[in-house]
Amino acid sequence: MRSIRKKPSLRSRFISRFLRYHSDKQRTDKALTLPQVRESLAKQTRSYKPPKNVRIVQIRENGVNGEWQIPKDTPPETCIYYLHGGGYTIGSPVAHRPMTIAIAKAANTRVFSLDYRLAPEHPYPAALDDALQGYRWLLEQGFNPHQIVLAGDSAGGGLALALTLKLKAINEALPTAMILISPWTDLTLSSDSVEENDKKCALLNTFILEDCTRAYTNNEGLKDPFVSPLYGDLSGLPPLLMYVSSTESIRDDSLRLTEKAKSSGVDVTLHLWPRQPHAWPIFYRFMPESKQCVKEMALFVKTHIYEAPSTS
Repeated sequence: MRSIRKKPSLRSRFISRFLRYHSDKQRTDKALTLPQVRESLAKQTRSYKPPKNVRIVQIRENGVNGEWQIPKDTPPETCIYYLHGGGYTIGSPVAHRPMTIAIAKAANTRVFSLDYRLAPEHPYPAALDDALQGYRWLLEQGFNPHQIVLAGDSAGGGLALALTLKLKAINEALPTAMILISPWTDLTLSSDSVEENDKKCALLNTFILEDCTRAYTNNEGLKDPFVSPLYGDLSGLPPLLMYVSSTESIRDDSLRLTEKAKSSGVDVTLHLWPRQPHAWPIFYRFMPESKQCVKEMALFVKTHIYEAPSTS
């Protein structure tokens, strides 16, 4: 584990205060409904225009929904398979474009960002089924598992890990490496940091976590490894790069995962940052800390997809 000792930037502190204010409102009678939260997020993301040298290709094919984000001159045989966060109830590939496109450009590879079904309209296992279908679709397009990096943030990070456990369980080829940003790996909410950082975390609190857990699972089967991958058999997983902040409610989901994965022989690198917002790399347009993380993630991607064997 690598602990980053930098103090949060002024922009980071401002964004943390802004996010904390709005997440605290969710505890009150002024809380937004889920459709209102989704519409608010959609409005916030409409202002971002992809760079002219990045092509966006919408995919609606054989039950797979998502989009390609393809920087100019990227090789056709490599990709990042990205699963967005949002507590399994909100979020989209569009909302994550600033960060995923930045990683794609820095890593010189294309991104396929999956638009999986959301709860409560589509509870577990809909998201996992969609993630598996999307991965198989990539293989059908000719991508080799050794040249796919699987990535995700928050619930998407947990979903990415659950997908890898599912692939292992059904004896299908695993991706060459994984990137998890503030992954939500334990929906039992039993990590000590859930209570410890309840008032510190920018973006998440116990109310929100409990609400999302109920929407996704109806509070059933919370220790199922495909719901809470922290409880799965982690042996044989590909190299793993993770990011988490010291003040996140789900900080210990990453710390516990790192300890368990290492004891299972997995190559794990965890970057623990001080006092950053939950899943802060997604705020790529606004925070210098996000830009540094994107550079590191891009280097990790290039190391694994361009030095990996070309055949399985």
